[in-house]
Order: sequence, then structure tokens, then C-alpha cells
Amino acid sequence: MARIRRLVGEKCYLSPPCVEDAEVWTAWLCDPDVAIPLGDEAYGVYSVEKMREEIGGIISGQEPVFTIVDLVTDEPVGRGLLFGVNAVDRTAQLGLFIGKKELWDQGYGTEAVRLLLDYGFSLLNLHAVMLGTFAFNRRAQRCYEKIGFRVIGRRRQARLLGGERHDAILMDILASEFESPYVQRHLPKDEIES
Repeated sequence: MARIRRLVGEKCYLSPPCVEDAEVWTAWLCDPDVAIPLGDEAYGVYSVEKMREEIGGIISGQEPVFTIVDLVTDEPVGRGLLFGVNAVDRTAQLGLFIGKKELWDQGYGTEAVRLLLDYGFSLLNLHAVMLGTFAFNRRAQRCYEKIGFRVIGRRRQARLLGGERHDAILMDILASEFESPYVQRHLPKDEIES
């Protein structure tokens, strides 16, 4: 299947999802290692048929949801999205996971987050992007901090998992704190001043 390369990094690129992604997205979201750190996905019940419907809605609604694809193999490695987009305040929330666990800790998540932020700040003209993660998900927090996200709050004991309560960490980043890794390269540089 031919993929569309929407925003391209050095390891991966963002591609609009296609219905064929339903099987791999479902498998990832049914994997506790992937789903538990995400939040509500941990207790969701997923089927390939329902995921096909969801992807169909994403496609028809032109929502900012992407399959993260390995640049070399053209195989899906995860999913990223901007949601809760507020055109008045120019804000959104970011969600992402790398479902292909053998690629964890290899920079795919960091690059995919940067590409999503580039899409949000450079193309959607957002002012701020927020996300939430759990205190136990240090891998995600390190990734977000490396990119420039800052902690803006903590919801104490926000999630009950396996009989234990866990804090939720809220983070955000402003457009002024982010440098475009991709879109900026495509802007005209030779404007003549009059």
C-alpha cells in the first residue's frame, strides 16, 4: 500500500491513516504495555471492525490523526493525534504512542511528537499544545521534557490501576518555545524586499 508522507523526519513520518491500519491499531491498543500508559485506552474494548469505522470517521472528518510510519520500511509504528482543537484560543491536546515495542527508546516517539507539534504550530497556527501522562510513565515525561514541554499541573491520585492510585502529570508547550523541524524548510526564503 502506498503511504502519503505528510510530515517527514529522519526516522519516521506522519501519514494520514487508511482503513488498512485498523488491524495494527487494534493490536496495539489491546496490548497492555501500550494501552496502560495512555489512559482510557487501558479499559477500552477494541475490535478491528470498530477501528475501521473509527478510521473511516477520521478520514471523512479530516481530523489531525496520523499513522506514524517508519521512514525506511514504510511500516506503521504508532499513532499520533491532535484533539480538542480550539480555533478561538488556538490550543489543542496531543496524544501519541509507539505501538511497535521493539522501537521504544530509539527516538521514534520524540521525532513523532516534534512532527505533530510542527503540524499544530506551523500549519494549524496553534498557540499552545497540552498533554497528560501518568507519573509512572517516566519514558514519556523524558521525551516531552526533551522537546520543551513544561509541567503545568498534577492531578493527585487521578487514575486507579491494579488497585493503586497514580498521579496524572499535565504538561504544555507554546509555539514560541518550539522550532519547526520540517515545515520551516518548505517556506520560501528568497523574498525580495521593496
